[in-house]
Amino acid sequence: MRRLRAMGRLGVLARRDSGQVTIEFLGMTPLIIITLVLLWQFVLVGYTFTLAGNAADEAVRAGTAASPGERQGACEAAGLEKLPDAWNGTVECGTGGGYVTADVELQVPVLFPGAIGFPFTVEGHAGAVEEETD
Repeated sequence: MRRLRAMGRLGVLARRDSGQVTIEFLGMTPLIIITLVLLWQFVLVGYTFTLAGNAADEAVRAGTAASPGERQGACEAAGLEKLPDAWNGTVECGTGGGYVTADVELQVPVLFPGAIGFPFTVEGHAGAVEEETD
């Protein structure tokens, strides 16, 4: 008889805790979502750094191959050509002392590329020795 009463009490206790896991999960859901959003934003920042570096490399490569009169246009076009449409940026090229440089500034998007951007920019810089044209 005692054993049946003890088992009955355990059954009541087990039934009282049946929704505990659901409640704990619902309580943790906002924290999980915030963590995922922050991770995604860090991915976008890292990808923007990668894009800025690659755009600067492409721009300086095109700038060294172009003649001095066409260098600025070729440099800017090559730097912006490989960028996805969602990333806004500027490319500036310079020449001095036999050296061609390219500076790229890109705006980091907030959560969705192409929507709004952070008020700061990511910079990419590249340089190469000027090629001689005959």
